[in-house]
Amino acid sequence: MKKQLLAISIGVALGTSPLSGMAATGDASAERIMQELEALKQRVENLQGELEKERARNDQIEQTQSEQAEKVAQAEEKAEAAKPDINVGGAVRFNYTVADDDSAGKDRGGDLAFDTFRLNFDGEINDVILSAEWRWYEYMSVIHHAWVGYEFTDDLMAKAGVFRTPFGVLPYNSHNFYFSSLYYVGLEDNYDFGIGTTYTPGDWRFDLALMKNDERGGNSLESYDANVVGYNYSTADGAPSRGDLDNATDTQTVNTVVGRAEHTYEVNDKLTLKPGASFKYGQLDGAGAGGDGDYYAAAAHLVADYDRWNLQLQYTDWEYDLDDPAAQFINYGYYAGLFTGPLSAKAITANLAYTLPVEWGPVSSLTFYNDYSLIYDKNADFEDTYMNVTGMAVAAGGLYTYFDIINGKNQPFVANGMTSDGGQNTIFNINVGYYF
Repeated sequence: MKKQLLAISIGVALGTSPLSGMAATGDASAERIMQELEALKQRVENLQGELEKERARNDQIEQTQSEQAEKVAQAEEKAEAAKPDINVGGAVRFNYTVADDDSAGKDRGGDLAFDTFRLNFDGEINDVILSAEWRWYEYMSVIHHAWVGYEFTDDLMAKAGVFRTPFGVLPYNSHNFYFSSLYYVGLEDNYDFGIGTTYTPGDWRFDLALMKNDERGGNSLESYDANVVGYNYSTADGAPSRGDLDNATDTQTVNTVVGRAEHTYEVNDKLTLKPGASFKYGQLDGAGAGGDGDYYAAAAHLVADYDRWNLQLQYTDWEYDLDDPAAQFINYGYYAGLFTGPLSAKAITANLAYTLPVEWGPVSSLTFYNDYSLIYDKNADFEDTYMNVTGMAVAAGGLYTYFDIINGKNQPFVANGMTSDGGQNTIFNINVGYYF
């Protein structure tokens, strides 16, 4: 009984003692701690939510900045592409000439004269190709070429403007400064106004062009190349009245279709052959009666490269079919002069060159050549024309110099004209050009 009372007393004492209060206080503190932890957890969750929102805002800002940077880059790229990427170049050239038929010039020891000053512009604007050249001579200033083009693919290009007619051996059917005899009848390095395409699939090259008219669009004598400006008759004694405008009738070539095909055949590491064929067909348009008609020209050509050797061969046939049956010869205008040519003829050109690389100070190469031209089977029994040029071209930095010995018969600038029998003549010519 006493033991039971003692236990009860101890239990009551414990229930009312400070230890009992500490236990109760511990429960309250734990509850507060739990509440604080819950509040802290909520704040952490709130902060995490705010952080996610901030991250989303930053991602949006970065995306916007990236898009803006891309737009700026695209704008800069477009602006860069729109900037003219044009190269400006040109040349200054002089001639030294001694001619057999110029006794006064020989007594002076030959003549030195200004030849050409020219400016070239080549480049692209927004993928549109531009090429132009203007030339100044002492006696005239003329356009050489001016065209715009676009490459649709690596193999297909189109151009419009004044450009080289794609006919015969390209770019030149010669190696010398005087070209071949075909230049003087408008069948080498001739430029007209039109549109054209060049297609180069594999080893082939195809050119097709419509040349509306010559680069001056009329009968001007001031042009770089030979353009038809009219035709003429024979005089009473049967000799052609060369350049007699009083008796001439106007006509010009218009609406000419030109086609050319060439295949490149690599025989081995040293030998490459390029056989090809060309044709031209167009109208003759005259201001006066009888000045109309049509004309054609056709050529078969071959270029062969063997190591340092270059061979050019071409056969050409052409005819001007005028409505006027009395017509005897064609008038050409070029280099501010009036020159004549046959209504119909055939021609052969055969050119051989050898290029020797050297290291002589600024001199980097010597090219030795012999170019031969023959125009025969002319209408009205006009005498044959021939020109043979033996020479050497020297490349030295920006300088390119031709040393030519020209022998010819019935050849403009050498021995009278193509519709006369003027005998032979020989000229020694040096052309010095600085190209920049």
